Amino acid sequence: MKKLVAEFIGTMWLVLGGCGSAVLAAGVPDIGIGLVGVSLAFGLTVLTGAYALGHISGGHFNPAVSVGLWIGGRFDKKDLLPYIGSQVLGGALGAAILYLIISSSADFSGVGSAPGAFATNFYDANVYGVNFGVIGALVTETVMTFMFLIVILGATHKNASPGFGGMAIGLALTLIHLISIPVTNTSVNPARSTAVAIFAEAHAMGQLWLFWVAPIVGAALAGLVYKFISSEKK
Repeated sequence: MKKLVAEFIGTMWLVLGGCGSAVLAAGVPDIGIGLVGVSLAFGLTVLTGAYALGHISGGHFNPAVSVGLWIGGRFDKKDLLPYIGSQVLGGALGAAILYLIISSSADFSGVGSAPGAFATNFYDANVYGVNFGVIGALVTETVMTFMFLIVILGATHKNASPGFGGMAIGLALTLIHLISIPVTNTSVNPARSTAVAIFAEAHAMGQLWLFWVAPIVGAALAGLVYKFISSEKK
């Protein structure tokens, strides 16, 4: 139970910190943090969450990470569904807190139905001046999650430098966001995508399937590949 609570809190923090930076701070005129700031915020939530909670639950905070670690032989199958459930619920709480904050504004009139509203993920949408279709979104989310899991599996390997895993993982997520925000608003995390889609209008829910399928496929492939190339022996 303690592990599930840790995953719940960690995923709540990831959604509140990462999506909150996008919703609250990215677009402030003249002093907003922009896409670089949002990328850093997502990386920092994982980095801080990993060091605070990783020793309790492993610090997954992401269904795709749990799947990749299971496929890679680092995680027990019996814990997979409970972890995913805790992550989705924790993410939903983070999105609910964010919704309460923005809805307190005198100018609030709903999160809107436009792609990317409330930090939702998207494809086939010209949000940042370019329109990437479903194939581009699938490739991006699959490859970015694949590399994210390669970093996680490598940084947490028994032969890796101790104590630096959280830093490598947080920086990897920052880099992933710097690359892929214009394509999909960056998911690589089905819990993060689901959490904000709950509060958005139908557009985000209609595209949510991609942000479950692609990250899980990418993570599973990474688990298989790293299991093959690593020096770890049973």
